[in-house]
Amino acid sequence: MNPEYVRHKPGTRVTATMVAKHAGVSVATVSLVVNDKFRGRVSPANVAKVRESIAELGYVVDRVASSLSKGSSDLIILIAPDISNPYFAGVIAGIKEVLADRYQLLLSVTDGGELPRAQEIKASLEFRPSALLIFAPNESFVLDVRGHAPMVLIDAPGMEHVAPTINIGIDSSAHLLRNHLMELGHRSFGYLDSVTGSRTFTLRREALMGELIASGGREPSPTDVQSVVEVDAACQAFLTAWPQWDAEGVTCVICATDIQAYGVIKGARELGLRIPEDLSVASFDNLSYSSISSPALTSVELPSIDLGRAAATHALALIEGDEVAVTHQVFAGELYVRESTGRPSR
Repeated sequence: MNPEYVRHKPGTRVTATMVAKHAGVSVATVSLVVNDKFRGRVSPANVAKVRESIAELGYVVDRVASSLSKGSSDLIILIAPDISNPYFAGVIAGIKEVLADRYQLLLSVTDGGELPRAQEIKASLEFRPSALLIFAPNESFVLDVRGHAPMVLIDAPGMEHVAPTINIGIDSSAHLLRNHLMELGHRSFGYLDSVTGSRTFTLRREALMGELIASGGREPSPTDVQSVVEVDAACQAFLTAWPQWDAEGVTCVICATDIQAYGVIKGARELGLRIPEDLSVASFDNLSYSSISSPALTSVELPSIDLGRAAATHALALIEGDEVAVTHQVFAGELYVRESTGRPSR
């Protein structure tokens, strides 16, 4: 090794040529190693030299240049709304478990409570991604970005005709929660929805409230209570709706997400309501916090890790040119009953 190449000036970009000189190999050899094409073409000793030089020099691959030469980069882009929602941590973990070190995952995040727009991810598409994973989009967005790269849709019911789609079996999940709440004796339900307006949230509400009403339950006014997926916003939405809900005998509030349920619990405490004696609260997601919140939250688990794994598996198949029919893979949810739901006191 030549130590003079280690002592490059701070801020100077390390090039493949510098790595090659440092390792005592050709630039072509460096390219084979960094692009994971060295098997059977570069000796193990030279692979080790190149990797050691990369580590010492802090070399970073120019992925834009690489994508120009190959036609696509080694990036897979996950497009999702409001990545601050802890639910996405499970989705990302599932994706990365499948991708391992074969591809880099790039996150493209829209503003909280908003559906993605094609112009917002234009810069990301310039990296020529190998695939797009799109969470809870609307169809117009999917049609706008189609053709830039193979795509897999996650939690996008109704769009199975557009691309491979990984969905949640919301009907079975709604049935489980309906049975639990009706058996406890609840008949009047408030619903706190997300402002996103994506089809997955719409179907989640329709499935559950349809089940409850068909079983003798009712949804009093106001029926259009919404908030962004954030604790304080959900708390305020609940406090605004509660006087009318209280007057009409609501004994249970159901939330589109666990985060919003935490906000409802906060608001109920501010009003001096006991949970679950005065008000039961249930929701969807089953985040890890929900088992240790106070009270622990009754929630329908939406299998985030499984969704991520399945989406990444389909994406790899598309990238590798395998025949992948437009599929609709469904994962069922599971109900976790905890302290936040109980028999109504009135």
